[in-house]
Amino acid sequence: MDPKGIGTVSVELNATAAALLAKLCVEMGDDSAAGVLSRALGLLDLCQQTKRRGGRLCFVNERGESSEVVF
Repeated sequence: MDPKGIGTVSVELNATAAALLAKLCVEMGDDSAAGVLSRALGLLDLCQQTKRRGGRLCFVNERGESSEVVF
C-alpha cells in the first residue's frame, strides 16, 4: 500500500474477479482497469457510509422498482 496515496499499487485478482473486471471494462468502454475499480470502490464506500449513518442505499429501475444494496 502506498502510504501517501500517490503512485501505483499492485492488486492480485483471482480468475473470476479478473474476468468480471475485463467484462466491465469492455461494457463501460473504459480501457483502464483502474478507472473501473475506482468507480466500484467509490460505490462500495458510499454504501458503507450510508450504512454507518443508519440509512439504506437503493437502486431504482425504470419501472420505479427499488432494490437495496446489501453486502
